[in-house]
Amino acid sequence: MSQKIEKETKFYIRELEKVRLGILSLGAQCTQPDTHEINLRFDTPAMTLTASHQVLRLRQDTRFRLTYKGPSDASSAVSARPEYEVEISDLETGQRILESLGYQVITIYEKYRAAYQLGDVEVSLDRMPFGDFIEIEGPKEAAIQLIANKLGLAWENRSALSYMRLFDTVKHKMHLDFRDLTFENFKQLMVKPEHLQLQYADH
Repeated sequence: MSQKIEKETKFYIRELEKVRLGILSLGAQCTQPDTHEINLRFDTPAMTLTASHQVLRLRQDTRFRLTYKGPSDASSAVSARPEYEVEISDLETGQRILESLGYQVITIYEKYRAAYQLGDVEVSLDRMPFGDFIEIEGPKEAAIQLIANKLGLAWENRSALSYMRLFDTVKHKMHLDFRDLTFENFKQLMVKPEHLQLQYADH
């Protein structure tokens, strides 16, 4: 099991490949090739975790992981929240354990992620059903901002919101009523910056 204070921020990206080349030019090492990721988010029937800004999640990518995230630090310029994570044997068993404890799947969401390491900072290139993003995670806000500056990203256009919070914004703006954040649900939709309430961070 690993525990840390997760500090990260996201940037909405117009040209993901150009950013990837920029990351490589800084000497980044690829730690995960572009991988399809499936996430199951759980809550109680009364949605008590969501109401208290906590996250309980199962993730499948190259591994199977159970993750808990606590509430964010509202005073931080980036998303800063406690995180506990443990690797498990398989997704189905993890789901059965959580459901036996009274939790239920409230949403399924997917993305394609490639991960890179720059010193103690992890940079992820994420292709979401509603657009492309870069996520920068590190031990200190200053280290995150330094990498963002080196990549030519507009710091003022960063977002501390989770992908699920952004999904809620898109659903509200586009009047969508489906539950899951999947490529299948979005394949006929054109999501614009105003639907996300974000501006592109790459120039």
